[in-house]
Amino acid sequence: MKIVLLLVLFFAMPMHAQSDFSAAEKSFQKGEYHTAKNLFEKYLSAHPDDLKTLEYLGDIHGHLKQWQPAMTYYGKLRKLKPNDADYHYKYGGVLGMHAKECNKFKALGMIGDIRKSFEKAIALNPKHLEARWALIELYLQLPGIVGGSESKAQKYAGELQQLSPVDGYLAKGHIAEYFERYTTAEKFYKQAISVGGSRTTYQKLADLYKNKMNQPEKARATWAEFNQKKK
Repeated sequence: MKIVLLLVLFFAMPMHAQSDFSAAEKSFQKGEYHTAKNLFEKYLSAHPDDLKTLEYLGDIHGHLKQWQPAMTYYGKLRKLKPNDADYHYKYGGVLGMHAKECNKFKALGMIGDIRKSFEKAIALNPKHLEARWALIELYLQLPGIVGGSESKAQKYAGELQQLSPVDGYLAKGHIAEYFERYTTAEKFYKQAISVGGSRTTYQKLADLYKNKMNQPEKARATWAEFNQKKK
């Protein structure tokens, strides 16, 4: 009888832990981040090196804009699995968000690590689109004196073009829009629509018309075209 009881307890414990993990995932998917956080932390206490749990907790803190805890989780993931491109990309992302909230002098000291994290993601996964988008934004936002460069942003837009024509056109449109070359941006966004035709491509063009070119009628026509294609 004791043996049977021990066997029941032995098999019940991992099942209970798994149910905690499943419940945490469901809460995360519903956007119930505080509930998910508590459940994942409970699961992590019994499985301290579980990669998926660490990633979920990093993602949760990212959603909650708690950059330093997110950096801690992604940093641990990079150490446990240094050849995973996404871990380096996510670490660079939250480091960048943290830098935006720091004083300028401290933020300047983070730029190198942010850039290297995204570059490492690309080195590990040459087809990593998100890391290239992040580097484009980094080179656009940085002042030239500390490394900002349109030519470098264009370089990664060109790489995106080779990997995903839609992303390439959107990136080139974004760069043109950033530098207020609105007719050039319009051209690229139209090319993105012709290649992809997703809601995102139409939204970028419509937003350009409405918010930058003061052409609300063209914005409405763009959405009308999208809605017509959906039918």
